[in-house]
Amino acid sequence: MIQVSDNAFDTLMASADPPLIVVTTVAEDDRAGCLVGFHAQSSITPQHYCIWLSKANHTYRVSLRAAHFAAHFLTTDDLWLAERFGTLSGEDTDKFTGIDVEADSHGVPLLRACPNRLALDRIAVLDDGSDHVCLTTRVRSAATAGDFEPLRVSGAIHLDPGHDNDERAIQP
Repeated sequence: MIQVSDNAFDTLMASADPPLIVVTTVAEDDRAGCLVGFHAQSSITPQHYCIWLSKANHTYRVSLRAAHFAAHFLTTDDLWLAERFGTLSGEDTDKFTGIDVEADSHGVPLLRACPNRLALDRIAVLDDGSDHVCLTTRVRSAATAGDFEPLRVSGAIHLDPGHDNDERAIQP
């Protein structure tokens, strides 16, 4: 077994300081959304994007039945959205209540406050046994309001997640 220093790994990951996104989806009229820090472009041609969802989240369970998603790129002015989608649980709360939302042609909730977004179609889900699954998607469309300063993990580090990473769903 390879030994990895937790401190060294944490230091390296903190220095990466990725931007935060809110992922939304819908399956059988069950809307879901969560704050995501693990995501990346995964292909140039065709355009693919990967998102890692926590198995503890309601959004993960909905994503297993969903084919379409939206990735909303948060700006430094969107901390309130990071708080809503990162600290509340979709099992207990409709995170979309009181937010200006429209549905795309597939019913996926789009946050009007976040014009910087990707519309995504699921290709595959990879579950390697860890606390997150990798959702591989094809980019259907992209929209932006222009240059923006992203909200990064370091800007929301004080938020308490709606679920701890060890609260994995036994049976989704």
